Amino acid sequence: MTTNAARPRALIFTGGRLGDWALPLIREDDYLIGADRGALFLTERGHPPRLAVGDFDSIDERQLAAVREAAGECLAFDAVDKDWTDTELALREAISRGFRDIVIVGGLGTRFDHSLANVHLLRLAHELGSRAMLADEHNEIRFLAGPIDCRLEADSRYPNVSLLPLTPEAAGVTLVGFAYPLREAVLRIGMSLGISNLLAEPEGTIVLGSGELLVIRSRD
Repeated sequence: MTTNAARPRALIFTGGRLGDWALPLIREDDYLIGADRGALFLTERGHPPRLAVGDFDSIDERQLAAVREAAGECLAFDAVDKDWTDTELALREAISRGFRDIVIVGGLGTRFDHSLANVHLLRLAHELGSRAMLADEHNEIRFLAGPIDCRLEADSRYPNVSLLPLTPEAAGVTLVGFAYPLREAVLRIGMSLGISNLLAEPEGTIVLGSGELLVIRSRD
């Protein structure tokens, strides 16, 4: 499971923690979506979003006007009369427009409820037929549903690799190419067995027999 560079992907910039660290993530052919304040971030950094979406309650009228002028398309929602967060609205729009590779940028911020909800969006994307990943300055989070083999290339930006089950248990977990290998292990919610591993080879493989896992790559 590695992102296909030849396949068009959508990058969703959220209203979470963003900074100049995020700009190198953008490829020339990426479809840029700004969710709420994320649209302002892209506009101010000279990367106008193809789509701006949200209730825009975190920016003022002048900033919203700048976003509307820069964006290729703007979908504004009432802050009260909506069921989903701005990030979920953006994710569903990306999927409805045919994108199967999606990166949610900056979705981990100071609000733990929003951060956890954004992690759960990775599962929603899977259910809707797409593959989404969360990325911020310190973390990169993927969702796996078994049975699956996932290849990870060594990345100096995120040396730590942790596995956390998203179902009561994730079974048949095998790690190859890691400093701390596993073979046909069962990870249960509440266990710390999968925390803070390291790749020992240029590429490692995670095998998941059944259940669901979060693969969290991180740095301090």
